[in-house]
Amino acid sequence: MRWELDWLENRARLSPKKTAIIDEKTNKTWTFEALNHRANAVSSWLIKQGVTKGDRVALLSPPHISYFDLLFACGKIGAIFVPLNWRLSLLEINEILEDCTPVLIGIHLQFKNLSKPLNDNNLRLFSIGNEEYDRITSYPINYKFSDDMEENDPLAMIYTGGTTGRPKGVVLSHQSILWNAINTILSWGLSSDDVTINYMPMFHTGGLNALSIPILMNGGTVVIGEQFSGAKTVESINRYGCTIILLVPTMYHLLIQTEEFQNSSFPTMRVFLSGAAPCPLSIYEAFQKKGIAFKEGYGLTEAGPNNFFITPEQAQIKRGSVGKPMLFNAIKIVKPDGQEAQSNEVGELLIRGKHSFTVYWKNETATQETWADGWIQTGDLAKRDEQGFYYIVGRKKDMIISGGENVYPLEVEQWLAAHPAIDETAVIGLPDEKWGEMVAAFIVLKPTYSLDAGDLKRYCELKLGGYKIPKQFVFLQELPKTHVGKIDKKKLKEMSMKV
Repeated sequence: MRWELDWLENRARLSPKKTAIIDEKTNKTWTFEALNHRANAVSSWLIKQGVTKGDRVALLSPPHISYFDLLFACGKIGAIFVPLNWRLSLLEINEILEDCTPVLIGIHLQFKNLSKPLNDNNLRLFSIGNEEYDRITSYPINYKFSDDMEENDPLAMIYTGGTTGRPKGVVLSHQSILWNAINTILSWGLSSDDVTINYMPMFHTGGLNALSIPILMNGGTVVIGEQFSGAKTVESINRYGCTIILLVPTMYHLLIQTEEFQNSSFPTMRVFLSGAAPCPLSIYEAFQKKGIAFKEGYGLTEAGPNNFFITPEQAQIKRGSVGKPMLFNAIKIVKPDGQEAQSNEVGELLIRGKHSFTVYWKNETATQETWADGWIQTGDLAKRDEQGFYYIVGRKKDMIISGGENVYPLEVEQWLAAHPAIDETAVIGLPDEKWGEMVAAFIVLKPTYSLDAGDLKRYCELKLGGYKIPKQFVFLQELPKTHVGKIDKKKLKEMSMKV
């Protein structure tokens, strides 16, 4: 069945000379023919090293073509690709390696200082980004690849961010990655003319599966972005003729403040996408003023990550909505009593489809807690309006119950973020003897602005019910972020408990 799963081989046959990958840092390009040849060479080398079906091959690297080399190579021989979060501490990286037990780990030269401590754990290492790796990607292709793979066999394992506990290895099968791409291509209307630049972490599902794999599968071009900066991003979008891009809200927050954004008309762009966290309405405003298409989506490592579709026109009318379910997945919202929610009722978002993950690696308890009767329980709260458009309200664990009333942090955050003096904000619940939990808001002010808690309380009274108004305002220089750019509410709660 390998020929059905090795779509890169088929894409290279259909579009051999079309540009597949561009490296922003070096401006080097690879065609689909070259990309497939590299994957075949790396496959042969892995087999020579004794890698067999089901073995894990890990990678610790900044954005680099080796992510695609190893993902596709593992797919050809039945191994499991494990991209590692290079922003973690050595202790955290070792915890993941102890969990997934890779037979090989590739380490980019940028992280060569980690080679010795990792080697002390008897791991077999190979170098990325040097002549040694050039030899691997040019290795003689003289092995017959296995035909005994099935679509439910594991292809990749991506570790969750760990904001609610120790990271878990999310096992993604050939089927889940393939169907996320097919669903995305058809639902979003991607074409072989699409070009994206990827600034999302490539160790994260947003970097690999949200746009990169769907665009490559459909014969488009992926630019591997270097480190994100607002000004440079505008220049690169225009230089490479990008048509679609995915960024997280914190990136958009920086982007729209640049002079380059204000001065560019983005002539080749079809749409800007936002993901990973709910997007402040101020970002919608910035794009609407320029007449540029903008919308947001929703996903998670365990499902897709693509699940919804909305047109840019609908997104301006239904601000904050992620749209309607895509072609090949099902969505429902379930209330705490187990009944399916009706229009405008809040409940937990459940997802089903062939793009779903298989299991958490060596964690049957967590797997059973997440899967229920064929549905993934996302832990996110959502609602659906009368026209069938879905809205993410917040994390189930983040919901605040204050004096018996439910407070959804996103509603408070959206109102606070609309204040002209506020640069960033996050709202969490903190223990309170009287109310059970109290609403607490963390605020970062824009330069030259000055506000106090009384000012913000009076501002909140203009729109929010009394029980939703924060009882505590904490002013910070900046908000802590996770490794993928989300505001780290777990860290905020820890900071509060120490005070």
